[in-house]
Amino acid sequence: MARIVAVTSCPTGIAHTFMAAEGLQRGAEALGHQITVETQGSVGAQNVLSAEQIAAADLVIIAADTKVDLSRFAGKPIYQTSTKAAITNGQGVVAAALAEATPTTAPSAAAGPEVPSTAALQPTGTTDYVSQVQQAKAARAATISGPYRHLMTGVSYMIPFVVAGGLLIALAFALGGIYVYEDQYRNTLGWALFQIGANAGFALMVPILAGFIAYSIADRPGLAPGMIGGMLAASTGSGFLGGIIAGFIAGYATAWLNRGLRLPRNLTGLKPVLLLPLLGTLIVGLLMIYVIGAPVSAALSALTAWLQSMQNSSALLLGLLLGAMMAFDMGGPVNKAAYTFAVGLLGSQVYQPMAAVMAAGMTPPLGLALATLLFRNRFTADEREAGKAAAVLGISFITEGAIPFAARDPLRVIPSIMLGSAVTGALSMLFGCELRVPHGGVFVLPIPNAVTNLGLYIVALLIGTLVTAGALYLLKRPLASAPAAAPAAEVSAQPVRA
Repeated sequence: MARIVAVTSCPTGIAHTFMAAEGLQRGAEALGHQITVETQGSVGAQNVLSAEQIAAADLVIIAADTKVDLSRFAGKPIYQTSTKAAITNGQGVVAAALAEATPTTAPSAAAGPEVPSTAALQPTGTTDYVSQVQQAKAARAATISGPYRHLMTGVSYMIPFVVAGGLLIALAFALGGIYVYEDQYRNTLGWALFQIGANAGFALMVPILAGFIAYSIADRPGLAPGMIGGMLAASTGSGFLGGIIAGFIAGYATAWLNRGLRLPRNLTGLKPVLLLPLLGTLIVGLLMIYVIGAPVSAALSALTAWLQSMQNSSALLLGLLLGAMMAFDMGGPVNKAAYTFAVGLLGSQVYQPMAAVMAAGMTPPLGLALATLLFRNRFTADEREAGKAAAVLGISFITEGAIPFAARDPLRVIPSIMLGSAVTGALSMLFGCELRVPHGGVFVLPIPNAVTNLGLYIVALLIGTLVTAGALYLLKRPLASAPAAAPAAEVSAQPVRA
């Protein structure tokens, strides 16, 4: 029996983080190993691994889509993969980790006991084990890393600032109207809330995004150049696009400097606290001012003007695209790309894509929950039970609630949820709905002025949910041992969670 410690983390730190932890725990138990999982979610780290647990561990598994500090695991065999791989095939990930984990070393680490070879940790060579390793390799090969991981690290740190700022702006509008920021309302509570939300919370959005992209690439020496580059992106008008570019330039430039600078041993301490932040900031700062800022600002202005001028067919097409992207991989790279696009536009006061993205992200689990209620003979008992949880996740804007259904029947479930989400996104854009808050699901809808055209926004969500359920009815066939569909009278008497 191997003793395993693991860390899971996803960009938003809400669903994938804990689903990956559960997948690893089940996988390790199925193979007869002991595992302890630390989750680095949106509320901070939970079940934090102690120094004693790490020291006693034979293996470390990192299932994360963001940067995780590995310094405390120096000397231990480490296997890194994505949260998606841990969710879909936790047992295969554990098996692959036992076979492929790479020992790590740290120059400053004190010599310790010999680390056991990973080969000694392998379970017996059975056909089932080989299959598990092959599945985990395939899942790992499909994982997007590198720039995507760095971008998602930045997004994960940025989201709390956007959420807090957006909610405070919405509350300011609720108290003082949409012109609460004008001088005639100065020193009122609404004016104060707007200053906090817009001029503090939203003002930090781009620097935080850029800073933690750079941090993901170059560790702590990249943080200052990245954040300063983000500040310059905001001041030059290049917004979130400039912030993303600044973050990558700062990160890669600082990492390159770190590898290239060779100092005498007694001066090496100057690199992380003086030379790398200074030179990295100089490079990204000059590039942002003289090369990048102006053209990216013009591009962002053109994009903003196009989005603000969209009417009818153009808005419909954008909504269709964003909606389908939100449902395609249910929290994966495509979903996060659409979400990041919408969140970035909030700083440019373009709110329609955010509304379309959140509604489309709520539609898949809600549509599946409704289908398990109306068409019981098309779902197993486990799926019908999972439908109850999917409803709660759906109203909370946690698209990952659809994953258990898609994993079991992807060829029917994924097209169905994509269709429903595309319809929801298109209708939201067509109705001109705007959302100033980037998360929260139905719980932010009652806030005055958080959503424009609230009635039509709810209509778009309901129609998309019905389309998803209807598509599932058409594509899925009744199961031989499943109960009959609920009678019409019984269905009408049951509350539908939406």
